[in-house]
Amino acid sequence: MKKRLFIISQYLLPHHLLSRLAGCIAECRVRWFKNAFTRWFAKQYQVDMSEAQVEDVTAYEHFNAFFTRALKEGARPLDTTPGAVLSPADGAVSQLGPIEHGRVFQAKGHSYSVLELLGGDPALAQPFMGGDFATIYLSPKDYHRVHMPLAGTLREMVYVPGRIFSVNQTTAENVPELFARNERVVCIFDTERGPMALVLVGAMIVASIETVWAGLVTPPKRELKTVRYDEAARAPIQLEKGAEMGRFKLGSTAIVLFGPNQVQWAEELAAGSPVRMGQGLGLPKA
Repeated sequence: MKKRLFIISQYLLPHHLLSRLAGCIAECRVRWFKNAFTRWFAKQYQVDMSEAQVEDVTAYEHFNAFFTRALKEGARPLDTTPGAVLSPADGAVSQLGPIEHGRVFQAKGHSYSVLELLGGDPALAQPFMGGDFATIYLSPKDYHRVHMPLAGTLREMVYVPGRIFSVNQTTAENVPELFARNERVVCIFDTERGPMALVLVGAMIVASIETVWAGLVTPPKRELKTVRYDEAARAPIQLEKGAEMGRFKLGSTAIVLFGPNQVQWAEELAAGSPVRMGQGLGLPKA
């Protein structure tokens, strides 16, 4: 009954209003409030501050600065195996595997359309049909910057408006097409393994999503918006393997897509496997 009431509440709550309020709290600079809240959060979620560049939780100007904190040099060594595809973030594998019949497995009998995930453009979705995906869930205690699984040149960024259901195991198992319904930012890169989509999915009380090239991605109107970066008038945006590409302010989920016959996920990884940014997720498919 408790789980059912939670799911019902997800449909009834004013998602965007709650997220705006959370954003105001997360940006609050009132010292006593932000210090008390940040201390509570770090203790509640057992955040490991020993690996942060700034270990004192009260030294951050506001909660969002703490939440998107930088790590010490070497805290996330990159897998040096030739061709290794790196985890883009800290967290746990939600699911990974093949894209079958144009759909990505979500959980427990649910899947969602690649076409819808990427914003509805068939030309954008076609290269990933029959390919492979990995979904990484970031928990509150995790490092919330997102990094490049492979070196790549940015071709396109698509902001896709939507709902912002909470993202967790319960909603994944009970909200159909969860990741194709939530607000998200789709980034398409050209890599040594062909096109790679890196999708940053928002969730309830996720105040915002940022990228290193565009900053805060919040269009004036909540409508589909596409920006091309492979046009002659724009300087190419190239990011090295392991480089930061974006971040979540009150984090959610990162989804990586590749085309067919490009990657082979590591056999030891399965739903629930913990991962860290820079860890190898897979290798080129032979």
